[in-house]
This record gives sequence, C-alpha cells and structure tokens, in this order.
Amino acid sequence: MEAIKLSVIIPVLNEEKTIAQTLEHLQKTAVEIIIVDGGSTDNTVEIVQNMGIKTILSPEPGRSNQMNTGAKYAIGKVLLFLHADTKLPHNYLQYIEESLEKPNTIAGAFLLKIESQNPLLRIVEKGVNARSRLLQMPYGDQGIFLKKETFETIGGFPDIPLMEDFQLMLTLKKQGKIRLAKAPVITSARRWEKLGVIKTTLINQKVILGYFLGVSPEKLKQWYQ
Repeated sequence: MEAIKLSVIIPVLNEEKTIAQTLEHLQKTAVEIIIVDGGSTDNTVEIVQNMGIKTILSPEPGRSNQMNTGAKYAIGKVLLFLHADTKLPHNYLQYIEESLEKPNTIAGAFLLKIESQNPLLRIVEKGVNARSRLLQMPYGDQGIFLKKETFETIGGFPDIPLMEDFQLMLTLKKQGKIRLAKAPVITSARRWEKLGVIKTTLINQKVILGYFLGVSPEKLKQWYQ
C-alpha cells in the first residue's frame, strides 16, 4: 500500500493548556495539521499560529461543525480526528495504514489510555477498549480515522451538539468493519476528574441510553452541566 497522505483535524475551544504538547508530537511527522477553532477566548489561537500552524475559524460553533469544516480543507486521502488533549502513539501512521488495509475495513481508532494514576480509570480503560473491540464503537477521544472519500460519502459528522462520534460509528458500521489499532492514544483525565470518575461514567451511560430512547442531543447536553 502506498504511504498514506494523512490530514489530522483538531477541533479546539480554549485549549491553551494542552494544544502545544499535542502539536509538538505531530510536527515531528509529515502530516497535514488542521486546527479548527470554535471561538476560543484564551491564547489557543496565538499558540497555534506561533507554532506555524494555520487556524481555521469554524463558521458555526460546536465540535461536529468544526470537524466537518476541517475535513473540507483537508488535502489528505485519510482523515484523523483528534481531540486537543490527546496524544498519539509513536508510529501512529503505521498503525493507521495497517488498520485501513485490512479486508472490509471502513474506519478505525486507537485503544484508550487515560493519563492518570487513579485505579478507577484503569477499569474505565478496560471497559472502553472491550466495548470498542466487541461492539466496534470507539468514540472521539480514541482518534477516529477513515478515508476522506468515505467521510464525504456518508455526509460527515451529523449536525448535532452531542453524540456526533457515536452516530458516526453507527453509520459507518453499516458499511464495513471498524478496526481498533494495536496501540493506545493517551488522553487527559480532566473530564473524569471534573465530576469524579463514578459520576462521570454514570452520566455517560445515561446519555447513551437516552440517545437510544430518542432524547434529543440538545437535552442530553444539559445532563453534563
């Protein structure tokens, strides 16, 4: 398989504390980096521009719109959607290539490792990785990747304020397999630390159940507040 031409799309909103570290690792590899800002009021945009990376301002707020905007500007044949507080493994390009060249593969993501010593988060990791393998349902913090052609064919991320990665996976599963790369991304523990591991996990499961029962994404988003 010819070496992939990858575009890494990172939606940001007030990420001045995390974005530099994420970008420093990416700049060591020959990939296109696209930052899409959702209206940051801190120094995020200045930090990115000082690193020589152009920032696109999303015409509409929201992570779904930001990622779809980034995809429109991408020149790579493969798209990788990455959270601003998530670091990719070494040789991530190789893992992406190996995953996408497997038969019947439509998309992929990485295993999840959470940057924390909290033993409860080791349990969360195991649950997330088991779900991703068995149900082929990785989420956005695992670094979702797929061919740009595929992304455009399905119409990109749905225009909803929450669960956009969940719905994308449901759509992709109808067309092929979603592979899990053999290495993990390392993501920040901040969203679990904000409300506590147990409470955050319970809210996450409640939101998923609510989505299946037809609760609107707008209403579901309020459950995190």
